[in-house]
Amino acid sequence: MASLPDIDRLSLAEQVAQMVVVRASGYLFDHQIQYPEWEPPAANLQQWVENLGVGGVILLGGSAGEIALRSQQLQSWAKIPLLIAADIEEGVGQRFSGATWFPPPMALSAIARKNPSLAQEYAQQMGASTAQEALAIGINWVLAPVVDVNNNPANPVINVRAFGETPAEVSQLATAFIQGAQRHPVLTTAKHFPGHGDTAVDSHLELPVLPHSAERLAEIELPPFDAAIRASVDSVMSAHLLIPAWDAERPATLSPAILTGQLREKLGFEGLIVTDALVMGAIANRYGANEAPVMAVEAGADILLMPVDPPGAIQAVCDAVAAGRISPERIRASVERIWKAKLKVFSLSDSGEVKETQPSPNSLNLLAQPLALETAANILRHAQLIHGSVPLPPEEAPTPNHKLRNLIVVDNALGCDFLGRQTPAVALPKQRGYQLQLLDRNSPSTLAAEDSENFSSTLLQLFIRGNPFRGSAGLTPVAQDLFKKLLKTGELKALVIYGSPYLLQQFIPELPTEVPCVFSYGQMPAAQAIALEVLFS
Repeated sequence: MASLPDIDRLSLAEQVAQMVVVRASGYLFDHQIQYPEWEPPAANLQQWVENLGVGGVILLGGSAGEIALRSQQLQSWAKIPLLIAADIEEGVGQRFSGATWFPPPMALSAIARKNPSLAQEYAQQMGASTAQEALAIGINWVLAPVVDVNNNPANPVINVRAFGETPAEVSQLATAFIQGAQRHPVLTTAKHFPGHGDTAVDSHLELPVLPHSAERLAEIELPPFDAAIRASVDSVMSAHLLIPAWDAERPATLSPAILTGQLREKLGFEGLIVTDALVMGAIANRYGANEAPVMAVEAGADILLMPVDPPGAIQAVCDAVAAGRISPERIRASVERIWKAKLKVFSLSDSGEVKETQPSPNSLNLLAQPLALETAANILRHAQLIHGSVPLPPEEAPTPNHKLRNLIVVDNALGCDFLGRQTPAVALPKQRGYQLQLLDRNSPSTLAAEDSENFSSTLLQLFIRGNPFRGSAGLTPVAQDLFKKLLKTGELKALVIYGSPYLLQQFIPELPTEVPCVFSYGQMPAAQAIALEVLFS
């Protein structure tokens, strides 16, 4: 049985390994791996967990049921129990099918402007359901909430992941999420320190610069982190940002002035400082696979998330200790914080061994419970926006001279986990005689225009929101071009937008009042059903 040994019994390499969290596929078999550049085959992963003794794993991909098995497998390999993390900002179902998928956090700010107490109630229930469902499948570290203030509509990486556009909105709703999650023994994470909301560059690809003064940072970016810390958030994740007002040379993730000086000393944060993924371009492309982890530890990080080369990162940090760059006491301080975090999520027996932590088959009954599904649906309904007259009048039956088109535009049809033959955006229009046409960024730009003459009416459904690593910036002009052509020909029957409210703001001024439009923050099937219910009822 795994245990938490006395830190003094661990070698330096074993202590450093506890500071490393590696990425792994949530799928059980190597042939299912979707991101081979980041997700190791099973033999490597087992070596890292069993022999290197890494402290944690972050999972992506697979169903909730598969994750329950995967987490059992990982914990069975580990001599010291693992922190198992996931980016589940929108509920467990966002990443792992079968569980509850909540709308993006920004939906709650739309509700808060009308009914602040209701929005906070929803945020708290969202946090509680996310934590409960995470534990049910073996995840004990929730990498949420996002506490960035998204005051830049062009932000490609935060966008609707934020709880709002003002420090007050974000502070109140993120705090409520944390309080809800605290009903269960999971770790929570405020990210991305000191604030990634006012950027127009994706740090997954390049290093953004936040040019603001220290006074402006204190006014806008820092209050939500301060609120999260006061709410006893367990960890804070760094942002890969250059902030000249605090450090003109090193990004926040690698800056002692920021992680230690600002977060640890000025804000008084005593929990875990975790880096954002070190494989991201903003860090990996500039500082190298093994130097970046050393610099992050020097800066004050306790957890090295997704280093490019985990064994190399462990050795590099050990070499830095041997060379006098990092003190042994600095490593021990991080491990002590990690032990404290693990003691929160693992119960110990009288003999000091970790009690059974694996999810049981009955734990899956805690997924997608009525309260969680109802809360997600209520958030969608109360945040939904309607323009023009709904519902649509009854459509005359399709004929050879009167064809109906359901034109769906998505970023990438091959990676679209919210669309399928039976999902509402496809199935409900089909029941009414609409013929499906699906376009993405890989489609010929002239395809929809060439087919327009074959249809009399078009339902245009746009799935566009910020997506890390690629954004959707290139898709918006395509959608706007389609929209204008359909308006010009009089073919546009109705418009439904799923995702970014900033996109809606670009379309509404040109939309005639007689053309109905429904906007939903969510893109998941539940959001589609609720939006189309309004349109077709």
